[in-house]
Amino acid sequence: MLGLDVCEFGGQVLELLWLTMCYRGILADKKDLYIEEEEGDRNLGYTAPVQKSLEEIQALDKDDESLVKYKQTLLGKATLLADPSVQNVQVTRLTLLCDEAPRPLTMDLTEVSDQKDKRTISIKEGVTFRLKIDFKVNREIVSGLRYHHKMFRKGIIVDKQTCMAGSFGPKEEEQEFITPVDEAANGVMNRGHYQVKSCLKDDDKNVHLSWEWSLEINKDWIE
Repeated sequence: MLGLDVCEFGGQVLELLWLTMCYRGILADKKDLYIEEEEGDRNLGYTAPVQKSLEEIQALDKDDESLVKYKQTLLGKATLLADPSVQNVQVTRLTLLCDEAPRPLTMDLTEVSDQKDKRTISIKEGVTFRLKIDFKVNREIVSGLRYHHKMFRKGIIVDKQTCMAGSFGPKEEEQEFITPVDEAANGVMNRGHYQVKSCLKDDDKNVHLSWEWSLEINKDWIE
């Protein structure tokens, strides 16, 4: 249901900067680089760059004034002094964006519990929508951030998708990415309850958050 596409222009720009500064390491290490990819990652046609810390990237090409200013624009002038006990990537919200929805459809992800009934989004059949995920990067650049989900109905997988968001540097404010347009199933046979298992992970296979939620498809909007 979710398309396979890069979701944010800002992520694309940061990805380009990452690859530009790391190209020497990529070429030198290419013969030794092995990435164990899942099926969804392979379908993206994406190869992860060699991982470098924010400090290493800021130290590269110090004599190139234009590149230094460009890095400062994207990454800030200094590394954020975040609490080391806090996750580097904190996922805060999932929002279903639909112009026809009578109210905001938002899910708080700061406290993922077993109370699945509190994480249900109801929509009208046949509508088009997108998912927006809000998150915060605290210390290091996260490379190749991507959203995965599997959708089940009555225990059977009916949809399995991957969406690449890109790479993001640390910022004081929250960041976001939005998935491509999707369309809800239509027709009486497709109405009902769908269970969704979602996760947000990166090139290093770090799973920043894994959660379950429900999608209810109805004949009309529930007021």
